[in-house]
Amino acid sequence: MPKPLPTSVRTHFTALRMLLVMTVILGIAYPLLVTGISQVAFSDKANGSIVSSQGKEIGSSLIGQNYNLPKQNPDDPDEAAVPDPQWFQPRPSAYNYDPKSSGASNLGPNSEDLLKNVEDRRAAVAAFDGVDPATVPVDALTASGSGLDPHISVAYAKEQVARVAKARNLPADTLEKLIDTYTEGRSLGFLGQDGVNVVLLNKAISEQK
Repeated sequence: MPKPLPTSVRTHFTALRMLLVMTVILGIAYPLLVTGISQVAFSDKANGSIVSSQGKEIGSSLIGQNYNLPKQNPDDPDEAAVPDPQWFQPRPSAYNYDPKSSGASNLGPNSEDLLKNVEDRRAAVAAFDGVDPATVPVDALTASGSGLDPHISVAYAKEQVARVAKARNLPADTLEKLIDTYTEGRSLGFLGQDGVNVVLLNKAISEQK
């Protein structure tokens, strides 16, 4: 009759079997199950909510992006970005809408740098949109907490209508209707305010005949 293995060895074998079983369950079976459910029930969201236009992927409906004119010198990192008047502009981003560097500026309400940024943005937005600086909405002046928010307020979207209509030679009514179409209500019906998804709005504008 074989001699029983020492208790310490049996304990290690038990731990090893448990490790293998849990690896299969939690490391293989569970991820495959969750992935399968997400692909069947929430395919669009599970794959990044990718937005396509004319067969080309142009972004994600969950992540904002800049709409600037091409740089005169693409190799110059110090060349200031110039917003393109043909597009609705997003709110500022502390990290230039880089999903690898999500975050806010972390500047407090008493920060002189923040106050200067706000006033500089107020003057720039007012001049760009041709409006009174006092009427510029707050989301045009401050970045979101994530730096990736694709939404702007309805007020900021409507402030930009005249500029976009002139640049694209489109009726203002057409743009107003598109704003209404891409206005999303409050989260869960009571959190935050109504917002306009700039990525989807600009996509719709690009497809106007």
